[in-house]
Amino acid sequence: MEKFFKIAERGSNPAQEFRAGITTFLAMAYIIAVNPALLAAAGVPISAAITATCLGGGIMTILMGLFSNRPLACASGMGVNAVVAFSLTPITGGDWHASMAVIFIEGVAILLLVLCGLREAIMDAIPVNLRHAISVGLGLFIAMIGLKNSGIIVANESTLVALGNIFSPSFIVGVISIVATVVLYSARVKGSLLIGIILAVLAGIPLGVTASPTGIVSGLDFSTFGAPFLTDEAGVMGIVKALTTPVLLVFAFSLMMSDFFDTMGSAMAIAKQGDFLTEDGNVKDIKQILIVDSAAAAAGGLFGASSITTFIESASGAADGGRTGLSSIFTGLLFISAAFIAPLISIVSSAATCGALVLVGFLMMSEVTEIDWNDLLEGFPAFMVIAGIPMTYSISDGIGFGFIFYVVVALVTGNVKKVKPLMWVATLAFVAYFIIAN
Repeated sequence: MEKFFKIAERGSNPAQEFRAGITTFLAMAYIIAVNPALLAAAGVPISAAITATCLGGGIMTILMGLFSNRPLACASGMGVNAVVAFSLTPITGGDWHASMAVIFIEGVAILLLVLCGLREAIMDAIPVNLRHAISVGLGLFIAMIGLKNSGIIVANESTLVALGNIFSPSFIVGVISIVATVVLYSARVKGSLLIGIILAVLAGIPLGVTASPTGIVSGLDFSTFGAPFLTDEAGVMGIVKALTTPVLLVFAFSLMMSDFFDTMGSAMAIAKQGDFLTEDGNVKDIKQILIVDSAAAAAGGLFGASSITTFIESASGAADGGRTGLSSIFTGLLFISAAFIAPLISIVSSAATCGALVLVGFLMMSEVTEIDWNDLLEGFPAFMVIAGIPMTYSISDGIGFGFIFYVVVALVTGNVKKVKPLMWVATLAFVAYFIIAN
């Protein structure tokens, strides 16, 4: 095992990897309840959606651990599942099989781009300052997710975002989670993020935030597997409908752009916490990571789980000591186990993970000092990324802002030669993406 995973070489040990795997799993466990609930709105049988979510995430996370040997975990992506439920499926006339076919097509397309080397080449073309900015923007985004999930910040019609109700049980659990995690981390307690989550779950019991499980064991339902190749009432396969409907192909392009850059940003953020980001902002073993991530998107459509992607919450496990793919294997096994005990796992509220996500966001802010704020070409596009990711609640939109403004500032300052050819390609693709998406 040591020879394969290089655990000691990376300053870790099996116990530390196991702890990190649990931390990542608990930070992601909300998807087990949320994804099936969203997919059910599209007509996907909820029992089958639970099976697909758990097994799909588990299998692809294990493959990520084995193939990349890095602490990244995969699961059905938030946002894309909402697109499947509320945008794609209505267009297909209520045929969720065709929606999953769109996800499958997008995954295959992005996998081909990775195998051709284009996805990795675009990452290499990104200026170093923008890479640092992506990490900072994602830090703010992760913290924002934690604060939102606990109700510490809420939507507001007048100010867009505001402080939540401080007497709300969810708010209180979120604060307890942050305080416990920070105290433990400052005391250098090993597993501080995981212990913080557990303490918040316990604190949520008397407050009614940690719900009693509706059961312990649940059965498996494989009826969504092979979704793109299942037929509707007229006998038309979902994959055929997706390939012959222009608007669905446009959706596939938009999802591909989102997937393309979401994973790039997530990988950089996790690499920073997992100590596999180089000084110039390159992610070690990025090709292996991108291959598995792209295959996961296609697998998500095939399983009927929506697009499976690398979860930014993996950064919590990396910050808790995960350094190898062994932690991913532990996370994947927990996901597979959850397919059988989903009601029990669902008691971990999203509010309980707030502290872990906020602390990871804090740790990622250190990258801001690496950006040259005295250079307009380097500083302003970086600022647009940092502001854009959390304010649009989208990794790909924020990165798109940075790319576009990097080219704009290069043009007006006479630095066009600094823009690499693939940056032009990516920028034009983002312009098309924004036009199509809106």
